[in-house]
Amino acid sequence: MKTATLRAERLRSHRLSAPARAVTDAAAYMLAVQSQDFTAGRWALACRTRGEPTLAAVDRAFDRGDLVRAWTMRGTLHTIPARDLGWVLSVTGERQRRQAAGRRRDLGIDDAMINAVTDSVVPRLRDGGLTRSEMFEVFAGVGVDPSGQRGIHLLSELTLTGLLCQGPVVARDGISREQRFVLVDGHIREHARPDDPLAELFVRYITGHGPATVADFAWWSGLTLGQSRQARERTDGRITEVEDGVFSATERPRRASDTASVFALGAFDEYYISYADRTAVCAPKHLAAVGPGKNGMVRATLVSDGRVIGCWTHAAASLGAPPELFDHPRREHVDEDAVRAALARFTRFLD
Repeated sequence: MKTATLRAERLRSHRLSAPARAVTDAAAYMLAVQSQDFTAGRWALACRTRGEPTLAAVDRAFDRGDLVRAWTMRGTLHTIPARDLGWVLSVTGERQRRQAAGRRRDLGIDDAMINAVTDSVVPRLRDGGLTRSEMFEVFAGVGVDPSGQRGIHLLSELTLTGLLCQGPVVARDGISREQRFVLVDGHIREHARPDDPLAELFVRYITGHGPATVADFAWWSGLTLGQSRQARERTDGRITEVEDGVFSATERPRRASDTASVFALGAFDEYYISYADRTAVCAPKHLAAVGPGKNGMVRATLVSDGRVIGCWTHAAASLGAPPELFDHPRREHVDEDAVRAALARFTRFLD
């Protein structure tokens, strides 16, 4: 597949050139968007939605229980439709637990500790949930020191067991970056139950990210290549092999006639990060500038014609500061008005 065609098709499957009707529709289509940077994760949904969705509109979807945030794959926080959390963790949870086992042993986390914190937090979570700091206070109250990543690993473990997730956004002046941990059984009203969760995960990944390969899916999901090949084999004609080893959804959304020419995508955006090979959308010489860097960060990007042309920061965009545009053969053809418009849409989202 020609690179330009690949980029155009990915823009469509990512709902960038074919935006969804509502934030919750974008979330359902993407299934999971990386969200350890909570503001970036919320923007990832807004920028894939028609019109001018605001931060407040995304937060209301969390408050209603339509969306939750959890460690769904690769030990990384993702935003996911609440109804899909259970079956996704049924596929990815054990793999994440095995990958974290060594670190958890180093932190002294064992079944006795997990049972102790579970018994202590469950009664407290029944009345509107607890913030992370409040959860850590409960841990400390039963003699468990949450420092040194122990608290985070315990929260992850309680998520992987299906006990809790992050739900309502904590009200704050300005931009809130905090949610309350809530009990899954009390917060999530409906649970999807696909017949074959492993195959469903592959289909949903290809639907929201294709064209892509089995290796791309393995990277995104955190599953082994063997599991990923098995997932693809069990899709039963629900996806199309458009080229040898490259898969796309059988049905794709219709491109919008007025789609933007430049997109300002947030940190860790799925369009860049969710593939084993990112050179189709970013020139190899610029990969290091985008990330992941030594600190694990992946910077916010500017995308023109499906290609990463530069980076920006959330704070600088809010102040109207210029972005960092990369040098490339077509640099002089970059539409600077379109760049400013893309960044302005982000600032309106915050407002």
